[in-house]
Amino acid sequence: MNYTIRRTEPSDAEAYQRIFSCPKVIRGTLQLPYPSVETWQKRLTEVPDGVYNLCACVENEVVGQLGLHTFPHRPRRRHVGQIGMAIHDDWQGKGVGSALMAAAIDLADNWLNLTRLELEVYTDNEPAIALYKKFGFIIEGTHIRFGYRDGQYVDVYAMARLR
Repeated sequence: MNYTIRRTEPSDAEAYQRIFSCPKVIRGTLQLPYPSVETWQKRLTEVPDGVYNLCACVENEVVGQLGLHTFPHRPRRRHVGQIGMAIHDDWQGKGVGSALMAAAIDLADNWLNLTRLELEVYTDNEPAIALYKKFGFIIEGTHIRFGYRDGQYVDVYAMARLR
């Protein structure tokens, strides 16, 4: 399937609220359950310098999102981008993540001149780990008890892609 990748707009707040209300999304991210549209409206309106929010659409429906965070005001980290992404539960495993990741890497490599992309992923999120490896990310280490999920502490892998 072909997905349209575009820059996120503040009017996408309701779609983001729907994505971040999905059980698999909440389980796979550091977001808290029960997000409000108002919270997403604020996040998508007051975007800090160096943050590039992309979304994947099927027709006019937003089905996934990716944030690429850069460090324009930190001279020693200007070469780095941090990625976070979420795909609506109904669209996981259908190529949305690949489309978003390809767009983010194109932006990072060909437009922002980033040489290091990094992310964190729960160690039990095998589909996401496979996606990141497909795009050249490697596991650099494990953060023990990194996050709290479903009543227990869980570990994450620190992954990075170098260009």
